[in-house]
Amino acid sequence: MRSVLIAVSMSLLPFSALAELSSISDSDMSDVSGQGGVYLSGEIAINENGGPIQNAYWGDCSDQKKCGARLAFQTRDSGGWFVLDDIRGTFSFQGLTLKVRTIDSGFGGDGAVFNRDVLEIGLPDIVRFDDVRFTYATSSTARPTDAGFQQTDIYSVEMNGDVVMQGNVLVFPTGNP
Repeated sequence: MRSVLIAVSMSLLPFSALAELSSISDSDMSDVSGQGGVYLSGEIAINENGGPIQNAYWGDCSDQKKCGARLAFQTRDSGGWFVLDDIRGTFSFQGLTLKVRTIDSGFGGDGAVFNRDVLEIGLPDIVRFDDVRFTYATSSTARPTDAGFQQTDIYSVEMNGDVVMQGNVLVFPTGNP
């Protein structure tokens, strides 16, 4: 069914190419207003059947080995690693928005001093989780294949169902403007 929907959607794309572009004068353009931004909906599946690496630690999802994706974060140059390990499952969302917003007020007076653009990520109302799993752990190395690898699992998470999200996340640039 999904492939039929994709095929129908792709077949309609050439019709949008038939629209004619025309120039608009500066005076007419001054009467135009609108909002910029992107509205996203999607579904993301992570390692439903396991990853490409097959060794003593990693395997496919049919055996007892880890089969999901791995994200490793080192918070200090000489420190160990925090990892999200064995990430797998599917989540879908509708209504995630991305836009640029100017911060020139608020934030206890800091907004006027900041006076720059930030990326605003508008959270979707509902995120649907289907058999999403991951393990939060600490590790001596970024990868299980690195020499001296030792990992301590702290907790594991399994999620199914809907999560209601509200609000937005602001991503502030670093450095000088």
